[in-house]
Amino acid sequence: MRPPAPRPPADTSAEPVLVLGAGPVGQTAALLLARRGVPVRIVDSRPERDAIGSKAICQQRDVLDVWDWVGAGEVAEEGLTWDTARTFYRDSELFSVRLADPGASPLPPFVNISQSRTEEILDRRLVEAGVHISWDHTVTDLVQDEHGVTVTCDTPTGPVRLSGTHALSCLGAHGGVVRRALGLTFDGTSFEDRFLICDIRADLGEWARERRFYFDPEWNPGRQVLIHPCPDSVFRIDWQVPADFDLDAEETSGRLDARIRQIIGDEPYEIVWHSVYRFHTRVVDRMRSGRVLLVGDNAHLVAPFGARGLNSGVQDAENAAWKIAYVRAGWADEEFLETYHTERHAAALENADVTSATMRFLVPQDETEHTTRLTVLERALTEEDARAHVDSGRLAEPFWYVDSALTTPCPDRPFGGRPPRGRAPAPCPGVIAPDAPVDLPGEDAPARLRPLLREGITLLLGPAPAGTDPAGLRERALAAALEATDAPVAAFHLTDIDATGALTEALAGDPGQVWILRPDAHIAAVVGADDPATVTAAVRTCVGRTTAPAGERPAPTL
Repeated sequence: MRPPAPRPPADTSAEPVLVLGAGPVGQTAALLLARRGVPVRIVDSRPERDAIGSKAICQQRDVLDVWDWVGAGEVAEEGLTWDTARTFYRDSELFSVRLADPGASPLPPFVNISQSRTEEILDRRLVEAGVHISWDHTVTDLVQDEHGVTVTCDTPTGPVRLSGTHALSCLGAHGGVVRRALGLTFDGTSFEDRFLICDIRADLGEWARERRFYFDPEWNPGRQVLIHPCPDSVFRIDWQVPADFDLDAEETSGRLDARIRQIIGDEPYEIVWHSVYRFHTRVVDRMRSGRVLLVGDNAHLVAPFGARGLNSGVQDAENAAWKIAYVRAGWADEEFLETYHTERHAAALENADVTSATMRFLVPQDETEHTTRLTVLERALTEEDARAHVDSGRLAEPFWYVDSALTTPCPDRPFGGRPPRGRAPAPCPGVIAPDAPVDLPGEDAPARLRPLLREGITLLLGPAPAGTDPAGLRERALAAALEATDAPVAAFHLTDIDATGALTEALAGDPGQVWILRPDAHIAAVVGADDPATVTAAVRTCVGRTTAPAGERPAPTL
């Protein structure tokens, strides 16, 4: 049977979860909580939505998957997926990569779409979910105790105090008020060079399906230029510029037009938006303090090469939302939220490590790094092996929770470490499950695996051993899981739901194995289905409990 769908909160007067900040990470967090039946209140300091500029444009498949689950599938539908990545050094093309998509998911590997359009789509979903954004609410203080969180906001009519059971701080890079209130540090580095963004609308032919990255072009010597196509014939151009770059002077003098002409020639164009920004790499020392979780840029900043900013923020939001929902439903203890810090802080450090390596290649900080960069680029002109060391960014990917306290290791399926660029780790405990079509009992058309997983704890059983009754094996595994948790649990044989065979092939499960999956689609364990005690222990571990729940199982309310 299919697990119960999330339902509206039974008590609409219950204390909400406070979401601080209405950017795309805050919007996503609120939608995920609402989808799980948790009341939410969003506040934002701006007077209204300021939908301008491309900002974060590249959204990875697993983030599109999250948005699809909350009803925002238009992001994937409207976004543009380029299929060729070209990399140049000076006036020579080093290499081009065609981005084939071998996956079974109907979602594209990523799309380019402006952040402002993404926010517009998510705002519509918030209205449909009955979630209200309180604009003109500037957070000035935050206090908490064992019962909840109180946030003070300045508003045009005076200060207001808001209370909630928990708070998700999605205030972005400038949300220091929350970090200070919690006594947190935000250590890291800032790069002196700045970057000029310019969105232009133009007809550039085949460039509409290409990403172009230029190292040291003659029209920006010693620095980089990156060009991304976006929907509606808009192209995002990023120039690395000196620390003293003056955008107003550049525009007034005509040098900005000259910059654009150096790239597109005589083609007519329209400037849609432009801005100048500086890159930072910073990670907060703790992403959870009591009932307050820091999410997205409020907790970590990385350079955008590889699109690990907004993408990692959405992954923060999903990790936080299902765990808060489980705590509020009584399916996990309050201390369960500590795993948000351990899992997502590790992910933030991984992203900082990857993007810092990219920035050391793009913006060398000493003579050794300059020499390394020059040597790699010169060799890449003629040596294929050197091209793998040309670092213009590693595209965002889900983090692997192999060291999490919620993961039960499987000796037969160890984690192989960070995979090569463009590849996903082999399925094993801690890794996000591959997506694939599934054919659910009672459904008219094949669905996808990921939305099914997000409904609760899911058991996927491989082939039954010879002489074993498959239905009996499934019932025993399900009963063992239900001994471990009051949360919704569902169990399926792969042979009953795998519509194309892609999922069975991807998991390559052994006879008698059961895959236990979390509500964020990460694999929690791979154990023997015929060992009820092991199944029970793995499910308890998945929800942060080492003892059986007390009392009778209540009816699901999530």
